[in-house]
Amino acid sequence: MRGIILAGGSGSRLYPITQAISKHLIPIYDKPMIYYPLSVLMLAGIREILIISTPEHINQYKKILGDGSRVGLKCFYKIQKEPNGLPDAFIVGKEFISGEDVALILGDNVFYGQGFTPVLREASLLKEGALIFGYYVNNPKEFGVVEFDKNTKVLSLEEKPSNPKSNYAIPGLYFFDEKVADLAMTLKPSLRGELEIIDLLKEYLKNDKLRVQILGRGFVWLDTGTYDGLLEASNFVGTIQKRQGLYIACIEEIAYMKGYITRKDVQNIAGTISNTAYGNYLEKISSDDSERI
Repeated sequence: MRGIILAGGSGSRLYPITQAISKHLIPIYDKPMIYYPLSVLMLAGIREILIISTPEHINQYKKILGDGSRVGLKCFYKIQKEPNGLPDAFIVGKEFISGEDVALILGDNVFYGQGFTPVLREASLLKEGALIFGYYVNNPKEFGVVEFDKNTKVLSLEEKPSNPKSNYAIPGLYFFDEKVADLAMTLKPSLRGELEIIDLLKEYLKNDKLRVQILGRGFVWLDTGTYDGLLEASNFVGTIQKRQGLYIACIEEIAYMKGYITRKDVQNIAGTISNTAYGNYLEKISSDDSERI
């Protein structure tokens, strides 16, 4: 399975910061925002990853992530000239997908929770149809919403409904089979002029090929596209890391624990940033053999 991180858009809700940098490079506590969705794909075992961004920002991602080999990945890059909606990522990335199953994650979504790695590993085994997640929220009117029965069979999908049929929002993480690019190309723009992810999911639903995995109370999903969201996510990450002494979304640690890079590789990276807290953490984990993933 391959992975796509959609890191485009203008980031207008985060003006004036986004005049200078991409929204998805703004720090969430001690790391750029894109580390968090990238870490999710890595935990799912996905190593070929396409980053889609704007013409003015794409080189910023290349500077930070390069070809991905530093953490045992293969990173590719594509430009999305206009914010044409989430399904456009599959059209832009059609050549990258090249008949493979694919996961799409939004660049401003943060996920965290005990037991998330096994959930991701199972999702990455998808061979047919599409898989979404359901997350209980207090304000479903602000999200795409999934309705399902007692057997978690998907019954309906709605985008920011005025009368939601459930309290389960659809987070920005999706798994699709190899047909997704062709299906995305059949979609028509909505009234706001963009292709809608709900319309794409409905194509799978009408063929009974859409599944939902419920994320329970032990999971955290945060949308960091606003200043309040950024603050909440930063405070959350800071609290967990200070309490446990373990980092969230440390891509070098994940790569090391999964065997993508060696202990020596981690030590070499740590050596280049030895005067930082991040470098000190890498030095620590490279001398600690405990299992944490």
